[in-house]
Amino acid sequence: MVSDHYVEGYRLLLGLNDSLQFLKTIPSNSIKLIVTSPPYNIGKVYEEKVKLNEYLDYQEEIAKECSRILKEDGNLAWEVGNFVYKKEIFPLDFFFYKIFKEDNGFKLRNRIIWRIEHGLHASLRFSGRYETILWFTKTDNYTFNLDPVRVPQKYPGKTYYKGEKRGKPSCNPLGKNPGDVWDIVLQDWEEQIWNIPNVKANHPEKTIHPAQFPIELVQRLILALTNEEDIVLDPFGGVGSSALGALLLNRKAISIDKEKEYIDITLERVKAMINGTLKIRKIGTKIYTPTGREKVSQIPKEWTNNENN
Repeated sequence: MVSDHYVEGYRLLLGLNDSLQFLKTIPSNSIKLIVTSPPYNIGKVYEEKVKLNEYLDYQEEIAKECSRILKEDGNLAWEVGNFVYKKEIFPLDFFFYKIFKEDNGFKLRNRIIWRIEHGLHASLRFSGRYETILWFTKTDNYTFNLDPVRVPQKYPGKTYYKGEKRGKPSCNPLGKNPGDVWDIVLQDWEEQIWNIPNVKANHPEKTIHPAQFPIELVQRLILALTNEEDIVLDPFGGVGSSALGALLLNRKAISIDKEKEYIDITLERVKAMINGTLKIRKIGTKIYTPTGREKVSQIPKEWTNNENN
């Protein structure tokens, strides 16, 4: 099923279907950016857990369609975590690199680290606190806009100390390249990583989706890898975070999901965006740091009592 929606100048195409089947209906060489976070095959409510090789076979078919529909100067950003089987970790970015690079000819430009400060606590291994974004291009002629995602210089007053440029500023006045480990909290210069909170219970964007993509994260990819009016596609769209990120930046959006409930939520979120009531964590918002005065950040009395006994 395809639902084509026009809302006050915004163009949003929603597909209620299996991702692979829907991708086959999209014209070749028509999409500028494919950005998504596919199911990790870990048994979430929206996926049926299968053997790893079956999961990868399906993703291989997805990748072939992505290669077909992506423009020659297009980009693909694939955000993944780990598959876990019998308490063993299988890093999905390792498998997806082979799928996109070796099997479909994509070229890897960056392996971006996205740190997640909060999540499930492990007891048999170190708790996982990051996921990766594989940024691929279809060719060597690809869209990349650095200026919109620059961050302030650490030492803006630094100058050349010798040569013809001695005494002149040695850094770009628009800011520096954030690198492939990018800290969105600009005040924290020591940890240059993509430090964008994952969408948990107290996140302003939280819906019923158990693994929701933060709009702030996808917007940075959209700013760097597309131009205005380009088409951004998410083959595993969930509740529309990628679509919203695109629409907010004057891009066109296609979002695909097999769950009608998620498609309905996407439409409601788009309507909220239009009327100005959409709850969103804006780009560059400083991550909250507990001061010690909050109840949840204080040492429990039971702990201190035990120390005194």
